Amino acid sequence: MASSALTGKLETDVEIKASPEQFHDMFSNKPHHLHHACNDKIQACDLHEGEWGKVGTIVNWSYVHDGKAKQVKDVIEAVDPDKNLVTFRMVEGDLMEEYKSFVVTLQVSPKSGGSGSGSVVHWTIEYERLHQGIDHPETLLQLAIDVSKDLDAHLTKPI
Repeated sequence: MASSALTGKLETDVEIKASPEQFHDMFSNKPHHLHHACNDKIQACDLHEGEWGKVGTIVNWSYVHDGKAKQVKDVIEAVDPDKNLVTFRMVEGDLMEEYKSFVVTLQVSPKSGGSGSGSVVHWTIEYERLHQGIDHPETLLQLAIDVSKDLDAHLTKPI
């Protein structure tokens, strides 16, 4: 099983002040508004096919990673508003030059402890690299963390 060394899974949690519903809504139903919160990272998100927030929808992203403008096209694989979960499978673009498969799932849960408001965003990246010379996507996980913090600041800023 030589390919097993090429597969991986990265996970992280990001604490935010926004509600799980607010954060999930932006990623599932309004990702085209993300650039308002973090235009230095997400430059555009365009609907290619389908409807926002629906499984099977195809979305084109323009983003900046490691200082370079990148593009990726993904398919929404899962949306669960009750669990504030959304899963994207990358199908075309810059990422597919290095990865055979690349799936990003985010799930937002209320902070435990009942100490008031706030949430935890759980990011999971599952991937298979094309070969050993390709880095594990830690910098992409960091991008997800940074986008989470920017979006949280945007969602919770006073009007």
